[in-house]
Amino acid sequence: MSNRYSSEQLKWIYEKLTLIREFEERIYRDYLNNKLPGFVHLYAGEEAVAVGVCALLRKSDYITSTHRGHGHCIAKGVDPKHMMAELYGKATGTCKGKGGSMHIADIDCGMLGANGIVVAGLPLACGAALSAKVRKTDQVAAAFFGDGSSNSGAFHESLNFAAVLKLPVIFVLENNGYADATPIRYAAAIENLSERARGYGIPGVTVDGMDVFSVMEATEEAVARARNGNGPSLVECKTYRYYGHFVGDAGLYRSKEEVEEKKKEDCILRYEKRVLAEKWLSQQELREIQRQSLESIEEAVRFAEDGPDPELKECLEDVYVSY
Repeated sequence: MSNRYSSEQLKWIYEKLTLIREFEERIYRDYLNNKLPGFVHLYAGEEAVAVGVCALLRKSDYITSTHRGHGHCIAKGVDPKHMMAELYGKATGTCKGKGGSMHIADIDCGMLGANGIVVAGLPLACGAALSAKVRKTDQVAAAFFGDGSSNSGAFHESLNFAAVLKLPVIFVLENNGYADATPIRYAAAIENLSERARGYGIPGVTVDGMDVFSVMEATEEAVARARNGNGPSLVECKTYRYYGHFVGDAGLYRSKEEVEEKKKEDCILRYEKRVLAEKWLSQQELREIQRQSLESIEEAVRFAEDGPDPELKECLEDVYVSY
């Protein structure tokens, strides 16, 4: 593959990949040490999907997320410091400490929200895309969701709605093999879930979700189609999560051998191997970016720990709208 990407783009990709990984690894440790309230679902292992998609989006474009949304947030440009503060329940958090891990949103970045309701992000993405179409902008919306979500009614309703109205949506199916503890091979009769796009007359493609370049190539085509007014696409990215469905999940539905085997295809290691082999980036450049990512997360933790708790009077703020 020839180098279609600039040095700055390649560095941005690696920065986001490592930033997400360092964020999730730190969250895992802090949660086990009882530093964080609430519930967390980690994205470690799936970084290439969020980064590969968001690399092709503009700041003005939209994304909707899932309960496993940290990676999507960081890839779209949400500040890790405020994300960390949000997970710590601090007033300096992205949502003032009221949303927690599953409800981070930053409208200024086009991040319309992580969501604790399965499939709920797809109709929201359709709404954002419809808004862009009505306003006659060339904005697009990308909806991230899991393999289990593709068996839910709102998935089919959203694809049908977007197809009928030719909405500028990219449906990004993150197939990590398991819906909570249910293997997708048990819950679906087809190997590639992207084949479901045929029923709605839209393009569907399955790519290696552990290879950021494969994700980017598929996304590039889908984004171009959406911006040109040709409607939605379904991009299935086959990936893998390293941790359980949630922190604390015993993970008895899969073997340790399976997890270790999948880690041999780690998206960050594959990226490093590729850019070094092609001499697109040097080992020194990669090390410096990795150092900066680790430093950014350490800074984020300090910011979170030093932040104030929300005041009691804020409980009813941002809840009701005055007309």
